[in-house]
Amino acid sequence: MRVHLQGDVSAGRFAEQLLAIGNGKIPADPVSGLINISDNFCNIVESVEELKSKVCPNIQTHYKDHKWLCERAVLAPKNVNVNAINLQIQQQLPGEAISYKSIDTVKDIDMVVQYPTEFLNSLEPSGVPPHNLRLKIGSSIMLLRNLDAPRLCNGTRLCVKTLIPHVIEATIMTGCAKGEDVFIPKIPLLPSDMPFEFTRLQFPVRLAFAMSINKAQGHSLKVAGVNLETPCFYHGQLYVACSRVGTGGNLYVFASDGKTKNIVYEIALQ
Repeated sequence: MRVHLQGDVSAGRFAEQLLAIGNGKIPADPVSGLINISDNFCNIVESVEELKSKVCPNIQTHYKDHKWLCERAVLAPKNVNVNAINLQIQQQLPGEAISYKSIDTVKDIDMVVQYPTEFLNSLEPSGVPPHNLRLKIGSSIMLLRNLDAPRLCNGTRLCVKTLIPHVIEATIMTGCAKGEDVFIPKIPLLPSDMPFEFTRLQFPVRLAFAMSINKAQGHSLKVAGVNLETPCFYHGQLYVACSRVGTGGNLYVFASDGKTKNIVYEIALQ
């Protein structure tokens, strides 16, 4: 838990409410199974647009500040929401986006007809960059593979510095090599959650203005937004999202009618 107490009454209340969420002690409606997100726990916003503006205000003037950029993110349970928010925030940056398209191939040549290239291009497995990776200079990105531990590890956040056809130059924003400029090549990536084997040759990065709650584990943020238009769907997910920050004043939540699911399995807490 990243709560900053220091005798702060509001921080103490935030810590207590976080523990109640983590332990499944917030009463849920017996019919809907939803809990209320209290406005004395965090800042409740009315839309995804407001959520983005609270987490990344005036990003056009701040995106060159790497400290500012890496200490904030929008979190969501599902990648479909994460991807949409990432592209929307990136659109606010100046300049044109550059498209990098992957080369997707099946391992078994006998399956080429069954799985044509167009179908492979449409797939977006977890932990793998998209077929059409669109980036701008100044974009926040996250590494999806270990390239050179401990400098470049899965989860390292970087800021795009230069975009050229076969390599991305980026500045490391987190970890032991913070501030270093590095070159990221395309590499073959093998998705692990598919019923057949295929390889995607692509830069091993994703946009990181927003990230999945699962991917946010282990990251400390100064400002976080939690998009719950799609509710959490596994044990402890809501707790993980809300505990990325140290105070409720820096936590913004969008949930329909201020209600959401909090899935907690008591057996997992024992």
